[in-house]
Formats: sequence, structure tokens, C-alpha cells
Amino acid sequence: MGEKSTQPLMDLSKIKAERGERELVSFPISDKELCERYEALFTAAVNDVLREHNMTHQTLPNNIMPLREGMKVAGPAFTIKGAKSLLIKDEMKERAEMLESIPPQSVVAWDTSEDDESAQWGEVMTMAAKRRGCRGAIVDGGVRDTDRVLPQDFPVFVKFRSSNGMLGRFRISGWQIPVRIGEVDIYPGDIVFGDIDGVIVVPRAIAYEVLLRAEEIAESEGELKKWVQEGLSTTEIVERGGYF
Repeated sequence: MGEKSTQPLMDLSKIKAERGERELVSFPISDKELCERYEALFTAAVNDVLREHNMTHQTLPNNIMPLREGMKVAGPAFTIKGAKSLLIKDEMKERAEMLESIPPQSVVAWDTSEDDESAQWGEVMTMAAKRRGCRGAIVDGGVRDTDRVLPQDFPVFVKFRSSNGMLGRFRISGWQIPVRIGEVDIYPGDIVFGDIDGVIVVPRAIAYEVLLRAEEIAESEGELKKWVQEGLSTTEIVERGGYF
């Protein structure tokens, strides 16, 4: 008989490398300044920059919207993963550990495995996250205690409202791991940015570069609006490099 091959039946090295831990790239400015400068922009400008990078699928599902118009938030993603579950054992202990792991300036990005039943966010979760210095929450699921979340001036983006709590219906399975919401992969530290038009995700490795370019676009739009107000035709505006 011939020698047995030592070649593995399945080579997972590339996918493991792609989905493994990613180095948290440092920015030339503080995370706080980065967040504030993103929040001074609008998601459409950031989206246009990502398109220049051939990244055309960075927006979260369009039913994830702000709990109230005017809410806006940007920050490094603190990722959470969970799914429907009947198991209750040690649930509260794990939730406490998760909340105590949230770093300042971060934004929660919660992958619920498309749960359509439970409210993953509420009044006390908001209070605890704010105490950790969290800037806001993006949840692919629900919120409850809405009338007690809103006065806390904490940006929350969700799909629906429900009185259903998680206990006995939904369970957290991990945090600060790669997650996927819709078609978008989100890694811890990626920049998530939400406003009235929804939520977009910027890979951390290019987040500062994207910020600078988006600021340029936002400034140039002022010139474009001026051309419209001055009565230039749409053809003339396009010839000058404008767009609609």
C-alpha cells in the first residue's frame, strides 16, 4: 500500500486568517475626536467615499432606524452576538460581564441572528451602557421601555419595539467577536455611523482616510448648492464636476 497523504482534507487557514482577531489600528487623532467628526457629517457622504473604494455593501438593513429622528451616533463597534434560546442558566451573570466589557467611546453593534421576537435593549441597559461611556447602540432587533430610553439622550437604532424581554426567549452567545448584520461583516473596532438615513460600517483600517475624504465631499457640496442657487443649468454643473 502507498503512503498515506499528510495533506489535510480541508484547508481552513485562509478563512481562519480572514475571520480571526484583527489588530486595532490606531488613528492620528483620539477616538473621541474621530467620533465627533464623523457625527458632524452625514451617512450619505461616507457612503459615497466607500463607493470610491469599491465598497458598495456597507449599509445595514434599511429597517434598522433611529428610535427618534435626529439621533446620530458614530464610534468603534463593540460587537455582541446572540440568538433565540430557551436556556436561562447564568443569563444575568453573562449580561453583566458583557456590559462591564464595553469600552468608552464605543457603539454597541448587536447581531441578533435576525431575531423578530425580543427586545434586546431597554431602560436599564441604556443606563449601564452610558455609565461605561458608550456612545449609542445599533441593534438588529428590538427595544422596550421606549418612554424611559428616550429621555436618557442616548442614540438607539433598532428594527422594532416590543414589551418582550430577552430572558427565556433570547440569549447572548458572545461579544467582541466578528458579527454579521444583513450583508455587512462587523469586526470589533470598525466604525459604525448612524443617522436619519440608517447605519453604515467603515472598516477600521481605512476609517481615518474615509473621514478626511468625506469631510472634503461635505465641504464641496456647499459649492454645488451655490451653483444651483446661482441658476446654473444641471448640464453646466455636471461639466464643472458636480453631481445630483
